[in-house]
Amino acid sequence: MLDRPVRRAASPFPSRSRSATKRRVVVGILVVLSLALLSVYFRESDGGALHTAQGTGATVLRPFQVGAERVARPFRDLYGWFDGLLNAKDENERLRAQNEQLRQAAIENQSAVQEVQSLKEALDFKDLPGLAGFRQVNTRVLSEPTPQFAKSVVVAAGSDDGIRKHAPVLAAGTLVGEVTDVTPGTSRVTLVTDESSAVSAYVIQSNATGLIESGEGGSLVLNNVGKEKDVRVGYIVATAGSRAGELPSLFPRGIPIGTVTSVSQTDTEPFKLVQLEPNVDLSNLHVVTVLVR
Repeated sequence: MLDRPVRRAASPFPSRSRSATKRRVVVGILVVLSLALLSVYFRESDGGALHTAQGTGATVLRPFQVGAERVARPFRDLYGWFDGLLNAKDENERLRAQNEQLRQAAIENQSAVQEVQSLKEALDFKDLPGLAGFRQVNTRVLSEPTPQFAKSVVVAAGSDDGIRKHAPVLAAGTLVGEVTDVTPGTSRVTLVTDESSAVSAYVIQSNATGLIESGEGGSLVLNNVGKEKDVRVGYIVATAGSRAGELPSLFPRGIPIGTVTSVSQTDTEPFKLVQLEPNVDLSNLHVVTVLVR
């Protein structure tokens, strides 16, 4: 009995290689079936069997989809609330830091103004006439200039309102021209874009001085600016208020006129070529302010 071979029972489970082969066959069949169904789906009409089955399946699964959406919505809203809270805290910290910087800058500016005023009083400094020495007459523009000939306008205020010739005229705080003709009830304002206009001005950022004159296409030019002066695009030009020289200014100092749009120079010319854009649209004036001493 010891010499007889012992028979082993067959394993109830298939080998690993056979299982792997079956899985590959099943996956291959499913892939082929999927490709076939997709091909049939795209070829058939909207009323085909697969389209109908798709609509039926969507209808059956719709309640589950709605339920899942309702279950997930509170969690999604909670996540959005926490995310918004964190962003709001970061934004709040940034705004606090910015507010502190602006507060410090405001304190420094206020201190500088007070110091300058104290020095002027101590030195008995005589400054050029400022806006405080003028009375404002707000009036309506009666005749608007066309864009091609934006040279002058007529306003509904005249000598009866105290307006005199050469009074400065502003729009939105910007110099737009001067009064050149006055009647009891109206005044004619010659704009700074007129060829006869000339305004002594300076660049606020660098204190470079020059003469504002008419340019091409309704633009303005700041002439007589030396090459050594610092003038850049974006700098602001305002009235100089000077009462000396061949062309004295009739306007108080510091009224904005325009913004530098172009700066160029050549080797042969002694001055820079500075072009400006007026701060307001001179062809679309409705209300202006006349400064009366």
